[in-house]
Amino acid sequence: MRRGRREKSSNNFKYLVFLSGGIVLVILITFVVTLIIYNNKLKNSSYSSLTTEKIADLVPNNEDYLNETTDYIEEASSDIGKSIEEAINSIEPENQVANDTKTQNSSKNTKSTTEEKTKTTNAEPVKVKDPEFSIPVEGENMRGFAKDSLIYSDTLEEWVTHLGIDIKAERTAVVKAAEAGTIESIKNDPRYGLTIVIEHVNGYKTVYSNLLTTEFVTEGETVKKGQSIGTVGNSASFEIVDEPHLHFEIIKNNVNVDPNIYLK
Repeated sequence: MRRGRREKSSNNFKYLVFLSGGIVLVILITFVVTLIIYNNKLKNSSYSSLTTEKIADLVPNNEDYLNETTDYIEEASSDIGKSIEEAINSIEPENQVANDTKTQNSSKNTKSTTEEKTKTTNAEPVKVKDPEFSIPVEGENMRGFAKDSLIYSDTLEEWVTHLGIDIKAERTAVVKAAEAGTIESIKNDPRYGLTIVIEHVNGYKTVYSNLLTTEFVTEGETVKKGQSIGTVGNSASFEIVDEPHLHFEIIKNNVNVDPNIYLK
């Protein structure tokens, strides 16, 4: 009985010891954990405080920073302005030299042009040589020029003036331009039949009448001396009785002149 009580008491004591030890252990663990947490908080608080102070020291005062920045910008702007002004000043003399050169060249060109115009104005006009006419068709001169006198017309059976010369030639004989010029007109004259008029320099014209054909040329065409322009016919009503021939006239400034004087 007593032995059983002793064992029970011993067991109770052990239980109390273990329980007390467990409580003490829990308290110690709680204390240690609390201490560790507290120390960590202190460290974090110190670090934050230190970081804030360092940041405050590193970052300059806003007003001072703005003033320094403004001063720097003004100095930079001043330096840039000076550099630009110096560049402009260095370029301006070159531009001035170029402009002066251009002005001098322009003045020289203007002077040269003026001198050329003056020379051209003062120069004598170029004289164009008078045409040198050749015989338009080979043949005998069967009737001469009669402007201030009269000749007898077998066709009209009367005495009349004759403002050209009649060159006897075979029918269909080729008629050539007496001198270079421009075909002024091709017409059928009521008196002298199929007619070609060529305009030459210095107011001269030549007239080719009593033709059979004019298909070699057209009005406005430029012809050379000796170029074929038509053929001899018998189309002149005022000279229909005469043998086939070319009625040829030379006109100077709208006045008929003697072709024999100009033909060579």
